[in-house]
Amino acid sequence: MNILCIGDVVGRLGTEMVQSQLPFLKQEYAINFVVANGENATTGNGINEQRLEMLLDSGVDVVTMGNHTFSKKNILELFRRDYPIIRPANYPPDTPGNGWIVRSCCGCKIAVVNLIGRTFMNPADCPFRIMDEILSTVEADVFLVDFHAEATSEKAALAWYLDGKVQLVFGTHTHVQTADERLLPEGTAFITDIGMTGPYQSVLGVDKDIAIYRFTHAMPKRYEIADSNPQLCGVILELNNDTKEVKSIKRIQIR
Repeated sequence: MNILCIGDVVGRLGTEMVQSQLPFLKQEYAINFVVANGENATTGNGINEQRLEMLLDSGVDVVTMGNHTFSKKNILELFRRDYPIIRPANYPPDTPGNGWIVRSCCGCKIAVVNLIGRTFMNPADCPFRIMDEILSTVEADVFLVDFHAEATSEKAALAWYLDGKVQLVFGTHTHVQTADERLLPEGTAFITDIGMTGPYQSVLGVDKDIAIYRFTHAMPKRYEIADSNPQLCGVILELNNDTKEVKSIKRIQIR
């Protein structure tokens, strides 16, 4: 079984990149299941129904979110309509939406979990404790964890904590793909950040001239998403069909 996880999809360009490249990737790598982080899919903040359906129609099975989950008001309606979209599980218990989802694929149950970090981020419940609760209550053959966090140390610590308990911990949020994909001793695959799917010639997806202006003038200026030179970033996880053990993790970047 091959699973593709796509890094933060940013704006129209990122969404269209998924549309154009995902069919090729599914054929080239025999992909069975696809997860994409969509918290920046609409103007860099949040997601709306149009962008969500574009991702799902392209072949994405589950969409994860992050700190921009509630940037668009209609997210509440998307949660009510039972789309395969999840928000961080370590938000307060009464927060709308679900923090994990289980889907069937290739004769097994795949649980996708979304967590958010607490270092250099807004307050949230402990992701370590919440993940323990999920593992004790959710029945699945495969666990994929999207850890939407800023600090590399926090991401690595969670991966080591979950080593042998889940198949994959992949970081999102920083929009910079890291070159540290690896298998931990007990069999969990880990990468600090799978990168960004959106405009390559930008500052984390933002028009580079606007970003430069804000740094050089110390004056506010509205961020706008860059609109050229798209890229797609992510990882491909290969599992043993019978044991569901991880065979490999491969980093991809397409421009």
